[in-house]
Amino acid sequence: MLQKTTPKPQGGNRSFRGGRTPQDKLPTSTAPTVGAFEGIVAREQSARTQPQGKPFHNNHQTPKKNNGPRPAQSPKAGARAQASGTQGPKPKQGNGKKRAGGAKGRRDNRFQNVRAHMEAPKKTDIVPAIPAETLRIIPLGGQEEVGRNMTVFEYGNDIVIIDMGVQFPEEDMPGIDYIVPNVSYLKGKEKNIRGVIFTHGHLDHIGAAPILLKQLQYPTVIGRDFTLALIQRKVEDVQKGAGKNLKTIRVKSLEDRIKLGVFELRFFEVEHSIMDAMGVALVTPSGSIIHLGDWMISHEPVDPANSEVSYNHLENLPKPTFLMLESLGALKKGLPPSETEVHKNLQELISGAPGRVIIGTFASQVRRIAYLIEYAERRGKRVALEGYSMKMNIEVAKELGYLKTKKETLIPINDIHKYPDNQVVIICTGAQGESNAALSRIVTDNHRFVKLQKNDTIVFSSSVIPGNERTIQRLKDNLYRKCDNVIHSDMMEIHVGGHGTIHEIEEILRQAKATYVLPVYANHYFIKEAGKIAARMGYPDKNIFIMDNGHILEAPKSDVQALPKIIKEKADTSYVFIDGLGVGDIGHVVLRDRQVLAEDGMFVITVIIDGKKKDVVGNIQITSRGFIHVKENFELLNETKRKVQKIVKDNTSKEASLDWENLRNQIREVIGQFLFQKTERRPMILPVVVEV
Repeated sequence: MLQKTTPKPQGGNRSFRGGRTPQDKLPTSTAPTVGAFEGIVAREQSARTQPQGKPFHNNHQTPKKNNGPRPAQSPKAGARAQASGTQGPKPKQGNGKKRAGGAKGRRDNRFQNVRAHMEAPKKTDIVPAIPAETLRIIPLGGQEEVGRNMTVFEYGNDIVIIDMGVQFPEEDMPGIDYIVPNVSYLKGKEKNIRGVIFTHGHLDHIGAAPILLKQLQYPTVIGRDFTLALIQRKVEDVQKGAGKNLKTIRVKSLEDRIKLGVFELRFFEVEHSIMDAMGVALVTPSGSIIHLGDWMISHEPVDPANSEVSYNHLENLPKPTFLMLESLGALKKGLPPSETEVHKNLQELISGAPGRVIIGTFASQVRRIAYLIEYAERRGKRVALEGYSMKMNIEVAKELGYLKTKKETLIPINDIHKYPDNQVVIICTGAQGESNAALSRIVTDNHRFVKLQKNDTIVFSSSVIPGNERTIQRLKDNLYRKCDNVIHSDMMEIHVGGHGTIHEIEEILRQAKATYVLPVYANHYFIKEAGKIAARMGYPDKNIFIMDNGHILEAPKSDVQALPKIIKEKADTSYVFIDGLGVGDIGHVVLRDRQVLAEDGMFVITVIIDGKKKDVVGNIQITSRGFIHVKENFELLNETKRKVQKIVKDNTSKEASLDWENLRNQIREVIGQFLFQKTERRPMILPVVVEV
């Protein structure tokens, strides 16, 4: 049942943290500004570390112990080995990942449980029925990777879900577009789902919505305006007309209260790199879950009228409280630059550039893109946007009134030649080196309307996603060859990430004073480090839960003298791959074959056999792809043909019918061993036997 209850003031949602006065703010760089373009680049930024002798926050006491039930010792969580971690998209092999606007074309609703990499699917644990008066917290993704963020909360017959994100493929997943969470745990429970809450509009939080909402029979969707608008667009992109199936509840004010079965939803403000981000508190009979989504604590906000966000009110939620803490910044020391400083640097680059300014950034950085457009307009410049997802996001922002600009400021990319170079700003996707994105097409001269010039200024206003280092370095190398002015974060502060650092994690823990800490939404090693931060802040090990995908944390009703615990059974969280129009139809066998083909190539042997005489007819045809160069290995091929002829002779008889399967297997095994002896490589061998 959906109903709204009377709002309760949460108090001090916007105030200086811990009563800190403006003069107590942490200092930023005071390096002098040099007027020349080279001077802007060369200016050194002062180190951002906590000032000696001054605490990060006035309230630096450790969390008080809660008088409620004591938690159980958290079991050791065995992490699945990950090649690398990402903040969002990861490249597929050959840097062939797909971005802009998500999947193209219409997706069907085929669904199959599959595993990634080379291993076969493992037997799924049979999860017992949920005990009476017990809360379950089940992460279906986001605990062993960055992306695929989705968490299920279950109490009795009521289920609430937070986020439905995608994970972009790793390097050993050739051909895969992206990966979505596995919702087989919810099969048969679709009618119990009271709502899906989306914390914000990044793809690692909403990207799987078009597929999973359909599979789950379109439960009610809850979010703020910008987030809901992006979800609506994505659902329509995947299947035209599907948007009419969405049932939405708009969070008009952060003071709203929404009742979803036994769950009471409360909302609070968080700072992140996209508009309309919010945190969620789920109040249940077992206590309160505090879910921050993605978050940060900004220093020196761009708008001085907006004071800094406080999280002190979270301390007043019904106990015990479970803080689900996004932990991607758990290894970052010091303080990030302020958005004010980043904007100032970008202003100087735009105003002082000798020619066109081409800014590569994330399409989700809508707030910064909007600011760049507004500043360019004040300077009398024209702005061209390039990249489907970026254009869509800005269009949504304009429709919602988040961006107001003159009609003549935004111009089509094919009109940039109509204006002087120093009056043109191009904001595009592709700062991660994605092969099909705008910036990559520009640098490879494959863009129809943008040809790089020596006096162009290229700005990387984005962070390097772990795993993309080589791709981005290659992109920078190519840009340096063609342009004299390439600017990135190693040279000056032109980007602020959206994830809290070590100091900010400590600050959240001080303010929220939660009973339990559950680090989430990052690779396992980030989650483990966040747990260590909580331990240093005074949390005992039994109050810190390090969870993997599929782990099930059970918390009894708050007035019951029992301990929260992670049960031994796990929900199925095996990968569901999206490839073209297929949803989950690429399993471990297909992926393994792709990996073999990518590593060692293919060797096709075509043999035509006389059905009566059982002799080889004509020449044996051999085709090699990705294994050897045929023209340079005639002797190896001839010897292979002789071996195939012998195999045919040894495994056929004029008196008996041809055993196709046995003959193909013999060719595959014998030739496989022979080629390995000669080359120490194992190509995929495909015998083709034709009887005439």
